[in-house]
Amino acid sequence: MTTATTHTTTVRGTLRIPALNRPTAILGAAATAVAANVVVWLIGAAAGGSFEVMKGADVQSVAPGGVIIMSAVPLLIGLTVAALLSYRWVGVLRVAEIVGAALSIATIGLTVAADFDTATTVALSMMHVVLAPVIVVGLEGLRRGLSAS
Repeated sequence: MTTATTHTTTVRGTLRIPALNRPTAILGAAATAVAANVVVWLIGAAAGGSFEVMKGADVQSVAPGGVIIMSAVPLLIGLTVAALLSYRWVGVLRVAEIVGAALSIATIGLTVAADFDTATTVALSMMHVVLAPVIVVGLEGLRRGLSAS
């Protein structure tokens, strides 16, 4: 005769996404993305990344100003559009989470296709990966904030 035992495991220390208002969700996500991507840039630079690419006869640098601009501006635009659309349809936030995260990952191909050195390519690709959870957490916090009110 066999006996079955059931074990219930509770997860401790799980992170809860807080309810956020629109400005906090948008600006907080942008600030988080910029801070995280600057850290990734510093690691990439320490690993020997030049963050420069040849465009014809010119050398163009994408750091650190380019990292900050290209982290903040697309995120601010996308999150603002989603937040404005959420006045009419809150469900757009879930769609925006998926689309935003997918676009941040899909655009890694543009980085790989550019003529960067290996350390730069890896660092810039990781910056795209960093954006995916920032987008999801920011928009989910906004969705929870709207659901709570």
